[in-house]
Amino acid sequence: MSFARTFLQTSRALSARNTINPVQHALGNKGQTQFLGAARSYATAFERSKPHVNIGTIGHVDHGKTTLTAAITKRQAEKGYASYLEYGSIDKAPEERKRGITISTAHIEYQTDTRHYAHVDCPGHADYIKNMITGAASMDGAIIVVAASDGQMPQTREHLLLARQVGVKKIVVFVNKVDAVEDKEMLELVEMEMRELLSSYGFEGEETPIILGSALCSIEGREPEIGVQKVDALMDAIDSWIPTPERDINQPFLMSVEDVFSIPGRGTVASGRVERGVLKKDSEVELVGKNSAPIKTKVTDIETFKKSCDESRAGDNSGLLLRGVKREDVLRGMVVAKPGSTKSHQKFLCSMYVLTKEEGGRHTGFGGNYKPQIFIRTADEAAALTWPEGSDGEKEG
Repeated sequence: MSFARTFLQTSRALSARNTINPVQHALGNKGQTQFLGAARSYATAFERSKPHVNIGTIGHVDHGKTTLTAAITKRQAEKGYASYLEYGSIDKAPEERKRGITISTAHIEYQTDTRHYAHVDCPGHADYIKNMITGAASMDGAIIVVAASDGQMPQTREHLLLARQVGVKKIVVFVNKVDAVEDKEMLELVEMEMRELLSSYGFEGEETPIILGSALCSIEGREPEIGVQKVDALMDAIDSWIPTPERDINQPFLMSVEDVFSIPGRGTVASGRVERGVLKKDSEVELVGKNSAPIKTKVTDIETFKKSCDESRAGDNSGLLLRGVKREDVLRGMVVAKPGSTKSHQKFLCSMYVLTKEEGGRHTGFGGNYKPQIFIRTADEAAALTWPEGSDGEKEG
């Protein structure tokens, strides 16, 4: 866990005049390092020198989302704007490596000449769609990856629809694996179909940048005209097409908890994307949600994009060290908020978009006995549906 490691780095002190590598020291050399708890030494300070944008890769399983993410980090690392993460470093879990697919979302950081990016690599497999929804909900824009050899597939369409539903307004298309297609007309057909598909889901199909290239060629340093040059073209398109979002920093602080873990000797860390507001270190906060009374605590340390900072603000991916809170009391889907600014609810009124059968939705209607799983920010909960009086309570998929 990256947040766990970096918080560990700040929680250990270097013995007097001992020139141990900070990372080795933080992670321990066969238990020889000493835990001193209170010191802060090694996390690099986070600098807000460029506008920050949250983006990510979406698309059908095995179309090359993680490979493209690795290719981006390698190319930006060559420019001094990132640390190169190999494919296996992004798909970290043993099950992911065993199956060769992404299951959970992975968070990566890099920069361009003009921006700082946090990149979410979303799973494409249909069985892990809830993890894709969590990732897409945090994006300001997205890269949809389509294999030239396959064209659009079921998760291509589903991910576009879900991205639109969670508020992603700008998409850049990367048609991957063009080295596997000899027929140039096939590439033109894939591009034409993608523009039509984008338009059908409310995106700007005719204007959307579509880059045709090969992420693998970029990583392996071959055929630069479809490799590194196309990764460069992709980053240029992202810089120009996806607008810099206006952050809501004037509202009370709120961050939805995506992950939680314990740091021995330091406490419990809740991490996630900040939705609104600004939080300074040593501020009082509340943990709200999961049918429990609000838990009052204090944020004693903050790390943003794996770097130490004195405040966290809207758009940041942050880890918050919480004082006096047990690991089991903090659950994914809860929110960290300014005291008294929000409360949990068990009922709410909503409008729904129901997937058609062609979009992968239900083949039959549903009524009041239907109990779907709902996704709100990082939470997923079972829900019971009731219909307003006078409405048609039976809906077809």
